[in-house]
Amino acid sequence: MPTELDTRMMARALQLARRGQYSAMPNPHVGCVLVRDGQVIGEGFTRPAGGNHAEIEALQAAGDAQGATAYVTLEPCSHTGKTGPCADALVAAGVSRVVVAMEDPNPQVAGAGLAKLRAAGLQVEVGLLAADAGRVIPGFIARMSRGRGRVRAKLAMSLDGRTAMASGESQWITGPAARADVQRLRAMSCALVTGIGTILADDCSLTVRAGELDLPPAEAALASQKQPLRVVLDSRLQTPPGAKVLDRSAPTLLCRDAALPASTDIAAAGAEQLALQRGAAGLDLAALLAELGARQSNEILVECGPRLAGAFLQAGLLDEIIVYMAPVLMGSAARPLLELPLERMADKVPLAIADMRRVGEDWRITAIPRYRG
Repeated sequence: MPTELDTRMMARALQLARRGQYSAMPNPHVGCVLVRDGQVIGEGFTRPAGGNHAEIEALQAAGDAQGATAYVTLEPCSHTGKTGPCADALVAAGVSRVVVAMEDPNPQVAGAGLAKLRAAGLQVEVGLLAADAGRVIPGFIARMSRGRGRVRAKLAMSLDGRTAMASGESQWITGPAARADVQRLRAMSCALVTGIGTILADDCSLTVRAGELDLPPAEAALASQKQPLRVVLDSRLQTPPGAKVLDRSAPTLLCRDAALPASTDIAAAGAEQLALQRGAAGLDLAALLAELGARQSNEILVECGPRLAGAFLQAGLLDEIIVYMAPVLMGSAARPLLELPLERMADKVPLAIADMRRVGEDWRITAIPRYRG
C-alpha cells in the first residue's frame, strides 16, 4: 500500500507535469520527483522536444540519486529517440525504487520501461494516482490509442446563444480574461484548425502571443516558444496571399479540394498544402485528423464558425466543446452557436457538462458530446 509520503510526492510530480503542458509536445508532459530519507533531492518536468525528459531533469538537479525513490507520472521510456532511455538513466544513477502513476500507452514503451527497471533489480510500483495522471495527458493517450489526438472546439457566445451579428461582426463577445484563457488553450495545442470563412471575415493570425497569456514571464516565454500548426480548411483556395495566417510567424497547413491543383501563390507564401477528398458535407475531416495524428498532434483546437463546428460535431469527431458565454444578449437575428439543422427533439445532441467556471466577467463551459451508437 502506498504511504502518505508516496501520495504526496506523486501529487507533486503531477504538479510538475502540468508545467510542461505548453511546451513538451509532441512528447507527453511528465513530472518526476526524487526522494531520499523523506527529503526531496531533485525535481523535473519534460522540456521542449529534443530536450531532457522529466527523469533526466530530476537526476541532474539531484546530482547524487543513489538509493533514492523516483516518483514519475508516466512510465520511464525504454527506447532511444531524440534522447536516451530514461529507464537506463535511473538504473545508472543508482535509484532503488520507482513509483509510476501509469504505464505508457505508446507501443514503443508499453511496459518495456517497467520491465527494464525490474530486470535491473529496482523495486517498481505502478498505479498510484493513475486516473489523475491520465487527466494530465489526455491528448497523448488519445493519439496512442486511436491514431488521432484530443479534438476540442472553442466557441464564444452571448447568453442567448449567438456568436456573431447577422453582418458577421463578432469582435469582441467576451472579455479580456476569456481571451487570455483562449490564448492558453492555443498554447497547449499542437494544431489550430479553422475554416476559410473565419479567415475571410476576421483575418486572424491564429498565433500564441506571450503578452496575452496572463502567465508569469518565464512560463509565457516557454509557452510561446513553439507556435502550433495553423490548419485552414480552404477547399476552393480562397485564402488571400496577404492573409495573416500566411505571415510565416507560425507554420501553416492549407487544406484544399483534391480535385484542384496546388496554389502557386500559397506555396510562394510558405504554407504547406494538403489535398483532401471532398464530399457533400465538405472536406474529409476524419482524414485531416488522421494526418494530424501522423504528425504527432496530441491536442487539436478547432476555432471556427458555426458551419465547420457543426460539421465536426455531426461527424462525431469532437471530444470536447468549450464555450465561453458572455453576459450579453445579441438578438434573434444574430448567428447561432452551431450550424446544426435538427428538426425533432429525438435528434438533439446530449452533452455531459464536465466543467463550468467563471473567467473574468464570462463563463467557460466544457461539455463532452455523448454520441449515439
